[in-house]
Amino acid sequence: MDMDGTVYLGDEVFPWTLPFLESIKKSGRRYVFLTNNSSKGPKDYVRKLRKLGIPVDEDGVFTSGEATARFVKREYPGSKVYLIGTPELRMVFEEEGVKLVEDDPDILVLGYDTTINYEKIRKGALFLRKGVVYIATHPDVNCPSPEGLVPDAGSFIAMFRESTSRSPDHIVGKPNPGILIELSRKANVSIDRIAIIGDRLYTDVELARRAGAISILVLSGETKPEDLKRSETIPDFVVENLGEIELQ
Repeated sequence: MDMDGTVYLGDEVFPWTLPFLESIKKSGRRYVFLTNNSSKGPKDYVRKLRKLGIPVDEDGVFTSGEATARFVKREYPGSKVYLIGTPELRMVFEEEGVKLVEDDPDILVLGYDTTINYEKIRKGALFLRKGVVYIATHPDVNCPSPEGLVPDAGSFIAMFRESTSRSPDHIVGKPNPGILIELSRKANVSIDRIAIIGDRLYTDVELARRAGAISILVLSGETKPEDLKRSETIPDFVVENLGEIELQ
């Protein structure tokens, strides 16, 4: 389940959110909040959600950062990783047992690094030119902030492409299926038993389409009815908000 625009907008929780989450529990199902933002870890989102009054634990949040760490551990076991990311993202990788190094890596992982500096950029470009495996946590070009849109991981991808002519070998986050594949493995649930609920056609609904999950579009956030009419990405279900979803 997406968060901003789906369960809350800004710092305001929608009035139908808590009753819907309670109905999920009563039906015997689970819910997980899914986010592309790799600058923060699950613990950070748990604190934010609880502050908003939304009941959740760490297993109830899955980020593109955690998905990438799990992907690296599974697909490239024992590899040395140079990580361009925040201290919070480093903690996620360390908790997954991924070996992080500053020199001679096998893999470069690029996240949404709000602490990025020229030294990280310089080293990253040199490693890419040496041919290391190149993985990005997610493709978002911009990230919403209280001040407006700010550069996200996709902007860093574009910068490295201009400098090195390389694009990522793997991008794990939405709308790419990697994030859902890793979640399904962690939760031990087959993807065809997962419903993706979100307010964006090009990330949430497209993720479900590519991965083979069920998609439910809510019109409480970014997507408007006129956007849906023009879109080639068609959700399985469309509702005004979470309050219209009836569980059986």
